[in-house]
Amino acid sequence: MKISDILAPDAVLHNVKAKSKKQLLGELAKLAAKKTGLNEAVVLDALIERERLGTTGIGMGVALPHTRLPKLKKIFCGFASSEPVDFDAVDNKPVDLAFVLLVPEEAGADHLKALARLSRLLRNEETVNSLRKAESAKALYKLVIENDTNE
Repeated sequence: MKISDILAPDAVLHNVKAKSKKQLLGELAKLAAKKTGLNEAVVLDALIERERLGTTGIGMGVALPHTRLPKLKKIFCGFASSEPVDFDAVDNKPVDLAFVLLVPEEAGADHLKALARLSRLLRNEETVNSLRKAESAKALYKLVIENDTNE
């Protein structure tokens, strides 16, 4: 599975004006609802519930909010660059890059494969810095796809 299999060019937001973790999750939920046909409130509630289990702020200004949803037909990935927001990240640094991953309840190993793929991309400091410098959603998407490797 490549990131391009789950992330569409029109599922990327550039420079979201969020002031809090909940607002950023709300923007990601709105995007996900628009692209999947699911109810925005259902998506947001599921993401907030997942955050209660432990932060998805993985460090270096990056978050990977993810959850399983019963009515989802296929894996959905969205991505947003944002103003830095407090996300209760593991390194206590604000988050300005967030990938949302929604998976069907029966997705099984595909959920873990998608998370691993995104994590691999976001462990590369050079890639993360390039994403921060991107000036459009199109540029963000291009950087993600170009830096998605099998390493």
